Amino acid sequence: MPCTIDHLVIAAEDLDAGAEAVSATLGVPLAPGGQHPAMGTHNRLLSLGEGEYLEVIAIDPQAIPPGRPRWFALDSFEGAPRPVAWVLRCDDLDAALAAAPEGIGAPMELSRGDLAWRLTVPEIGVTPFDGLFPALIEWEEGDHPAEQLPPSGCTLERLELFHPAAEALEAALAPLVEDARLLVRYGALPQMRAVIATPHGPRLLGP
Repeated sequence: MPCTIDHLVIAAEDLDAGAEAVSATLGVPLAPGGQHPAMGTHNRLLSLGEGEYLEVIAIDPQAIPPGRPRWFALDSFEGAPRPVAWVLRCDDLDAALAAAPEGIGAPMELSRGDLAWRLTVPEIGVTPFDGLFPALIEWEEGDHPAEQLPPSGCTLERLELFHPAAEALEAALAPLVEDARLLVRYGALPQMRAVIATPHGPRLLGP
């Protein structure tokens, strides 16, 4: 039941500033995204090739607060835009949930335009392992965001996760994903970074 990498989440305090920073780093423009009324957030998107993309996400100051912790720990986010989460695409979300650690969260049914999906959202807004364990997503049949985005010439080259309990994190991931681009390493502080191949050479997002 392996899942596959679906998308990377880059948090920002302000969406326009975050999108501009990521675009400057990668040397390519981001595409429009949309709003998430259930979470009070909005985003911009970038294709990372077939079936994968990157989103820059921030709290939408015009949205009604959701009355619960927002996803990806956005309520407490501050500082420069950086990778804070990643999402695994699963053909059978319920089966994947059975193999995931406690605290992954219950699936929420969400939609935006002609897109509809189920995504695990923890009650506290943070996935296990200080947010380094991925959220799990199952898209309804039909379009996927990556299919609607213009080609960017960018692909995910490497995703690195650093955590004090690296071995436990790696063991928790093993039943769900096997991807040579995914590296789990010891780090005194939980953090993640992504190496993106671009038309201008590899670029680093994160510390």
